[in-house]
Amino acid sequence: MQLWYRFHLARIFALLQQRKNKQMRTILILIIVFCVALVSVIYLIVEKQPLITGIAQFTPAHVDRAKHVLSHNDPRKMKAGVLRTITISQEDLDLTVNYLANRYGKGSSNIDLQQGVARIRATIELPHNPIGRYLNIDAKLRETKALPRVEYLHIGKLRVPALVADWLLQFGIKQLQTSEDYRAAADVIKNVSTSDEMLRIVFEWNEALPNQLKALLVPPKEQERLKAYHERLVELTSKPDSKHKLRFTELMRALFEFAAQRSNGDNPVAENRAAIIVMAFYVNGKGLGAIIPAARQWPKPTSRSVTLSGRRDLSQHFTVSAALAATAGSPLSDVIGLYKEIKDSRGGSGFSFNDIAADRAGTRFGELATTSDHGAQKVQRQLTANLRESDIMLEVKDLPEYMQEIEFKRRYGSIGSPAYTKMTTKIERRIAALPLYN
Repeated sequence: MQLWYRFHLARIFALLQQRKNKQMRTILILIIVFCVALVSVIYLIVEKQPLITGIAQFTPAHVDRAKHVLSHNDPRKMKAGVLRTITISQEDLDLTVNYLANRYGKGSSNIDLQQGVARIRATIELPHNPIGRYLNIDAKLRETKALPRVEYLHIGKLRVPALVADWLLQFGIKQLQTSEDYRAAADVIKNVSTSDEMLRIVFEWNEALPNQLKALLVPPKEQERLKAYHERLVELTSKPDSKHKLRFTELMRALFEFAAQRSNGDNPVAENRAAIIVMAFYVNGKGLGAIIPAARQWPKPTSRSVTLSGRRDLSQHFTVSAALAATAGSPLSDVIGLYKEIKDSRGGSGFSFNDIAADRAGTRFGELATTSDHGAQKVQRQLTANLRESDIMLEVKDLPEYMQEIEFKRRYGSIGSPAYTKMTTKIERRIAALPLYN
């Protein structure tokens, strides 16, 4: 009897082992099939030639146009619960999408609007690899009574079935609608339609949307980090012996000493970015409530006039550009500074190469402080040592400023002219020679 039990027990173990081996073989085969399919998909979607070439030139005139469109269609001026329609020309839409593609994907795009149909083509440049350098996307969307449906989608050589592509689009929209954070945004747009070179969007404004979107822009962990620097700023500016004017280097040293303490070799980039953002909002007289609704309830720092090289406007230009470079790493900071100067030349203080210099220096600072751990730690070390204004900001006393439009055109012609380029090159050389950027 004992031998019989042992015999059957051995058979059971043998069968289990045999089944286990089959399962292992099945899993191994599935893994191999998945890897082959993944490699095949990558081979199909990555190409060696771009579908779209050329980069959008985001000029001050485009900024001016964008500001006009946004101001004219500002939903905050509209009553909640009322259906409104925004009409956007193909040129404006194409410029915006092209700029975003270049900014976030180092690529280019093209949009063609026809009656009931929108064709979108885009190219995104990939890092160096042996397969190919470009991800090309070609899609056509067709108008429906609600949101558009996908008529076809090509990603490189891979043709995604319209049924699959449209299902993914609808699935994504439904997922947004099930999320409390995104539901308001997903429910705002009611209909999208196209005609020849025009896009029309019908939406119902929701007053809660701005705060919900702002909360999404800054994740909770980042909000806590910004709050810590905000509290340090409140402490610094609330000292009884504080003067009305605060030197920029004093503010910068205090916040970056705090950044060095908090990072302690761990994630100095994120700490520097938070310090720059808090510094930029304070110097420019704005509260963090503009991007974090909860910050409106935080203690407020005492208002001080922060000066760089004895001037408040230079510290404002420097910090705004630094913050833009730190958060996006894009040339938009130069455009904003340039746009402001051109606007000034039409009746304000006039075009100022001093402010352009502060913009460029701020951009360089923001990039150095947040691009890599090595650069971030270098900034922390130097700013917590014997920091001088001449370490971070170039000499600007001899640069032309307060030029009205007529005077600017007489001396420099236009933006990008040889005379203008010569002056900006001079500014860049001076920035490169500063101790912090060597």
